[in-house]
Amino acid sequence: MTRSAPPALLLDEASAPYRTAGGFAYHFTRGKLRADPAFAAILAQGLLAQSTHILDLGCGQGLLAAWLFAAITCTQRGSWPSAWPSAPQPQSIRGIDRLPRDIERARRALGDRAEFLLGDIRETSFGTADAVVILDVLHFIDFESQQRILARVRTALAPQGVMLLRIGDAAGGWRFRLSQGVDRTVALARGGTFTRLYCRTLVEWLTLLGNNGFRSTALPMSAGTLFSNVLLVTKPA
Repeated sequence: MTRSAPPALLLDEASAPYRTAGGFAYHFTRGKLRADPAFAAILAQGLLAQSTHILDLGCGQGLLAAWLFAAITCTQRGSWPSAWPSAPQPQSIRGIDRLPRDIERARRALGDRAEFLLGDIRETSFGTADAVVILDVLHFIDFESQQRILARVRTALAPQGVMLLRIGDAAGGWRFRLSQGVDRTVALARGGTFTRLYCRTLVEWLTLLGNNGFRSTALPMSAGTLFSNVLLVTKPA
């Protein structure tokens, strides 16, 4: 899949709020949004274009919310890429993360534009949503809890809703092993701990999702990187 580079103004608008959250928060945001193909793909392919109530599980310091708010600003300024679908217009964004430092950064950067909750996604209430986004999170959680989380997402998600789940394909050879090392390094940098990763092959993820009442489309999501990542666009069956 060809990577869609984010426009400079979009990157600037999404990163700017994090200046108030400290140097690490700002530079991490800018680097992640520039280099990670998933963020541009979400907008370039209109994956959340119809979503109004968005739940971001493992939200970190709120990058998805900042990205979507920046998209609205770019639209208002007439600088939205003509080849991209209309920008999402979320009415609410709710993020959950277990790291206090990240939640504090998200709140300092974005204020009350979105809701950021400190909690463990294995336990915290999901409420209801018409879009659930889980980017590079579930492999930090044991296999049994992965199953329970997906079952809870299925309950929380609107019948016509969508879940965006980015996973690493454990059948990806050295690219997958490289991504594991990067994940552990980022987790440590964010204030976490060195931990075991609970990974699956793409086929195993698709089977798990099917068993929980989802039908999925797999989009390669490693363009411009050395990883074996896949974005699963998943809807209730």
